[in-house]
Amino acid sequence: MRSLAEFCPESRAGIRGVLFDIDDTLTTAGRLTAGVYAAVEALKNAGLIVVPITGRPGGWCDHIARMWPVDGVVGENGAFYFFFDEIEHKLKQRFVKAPGERESDREKLLHVAKRILRDVPGSAMASDQPYREADIAVDFCEDVAALPIEQIQRIKSIMESEGLTAKISSIHVNGWLGSYDKLSTTKLFFQERFAIDLDSRKAEFVFIGDSPNDQPMFAYFTHSVGVANVRNFLDMISNKPAFVTEAACGAGFAELANALLSTR
Repeated sequence: MRSLAEFCPESRAGIRGVLFDIDDTLTTAGRLTAGVYAAVEALKNAGLIVVPITGRPGGWCDHIARMWPVDGVVGENGAFYFFFDEIEHKLKQRFVKAPGERESDREKLLHVAKRILRDVPGSAMASDQPYREADIAVDFCEDVAALPIEQIQRIKSIMESEGLTAKISSIHVNGWLGSYDKLSTTKLFFQERFAIDLDSRKAEFVFIGDSPNDQPMFAYFTHSVGVANVRNFLDMISNKPAFVTEAACGAGFAELANALLSTR
């Protein structure tokens, strides 16, 4: 990983959009500060496409798509994308799976969740689970005492043994039925929303994140960035970001935003 200072001005000037994780990338200690929110708004006002790519639930993403200064949001690690249509003045939702599939998945996901809570002492369902559409999120440090890495890996292993796709974020282990991820649905969003083929134009976009579930994005984008706290997970990340900020969490996001805006 290179210092963000090595992200050359010419490349920064060519960036058309900023994609970003939320927890511990945009937020700091679970909070979205005024300065960081203002940085998101400044990027949007500068004409950039601005899209959170998060593991957070559908209920949160409904709010984000409606009320944040963003062009849309990819949620639940790729289960869907939402955006607010300014012309129709209406929230648009696009799920990867049909309603019937999501309904049939829920029974299996509930079974796996019960097994994890039984077999991994100290784990709990994430407090945002009631607002989820397509996955389960097991909390290992957000609202519970932090679990050791062995227990976090145990949660992931149980999910995978039950046929789920499992990803570790900075606060949760998320599991779902399906092969989609943050990257596949981000590509779908850009193709369907903006008629942009990311495979041919990915150098025009930057992604910033902090944890193992961001690996597909780190590996794919030429201009991928980790906030400084990504170093906490380096032994779990085989595809590391190209650049790393000096500051951690939201301050690291603001560092990137300022670097991009300085070329405008």
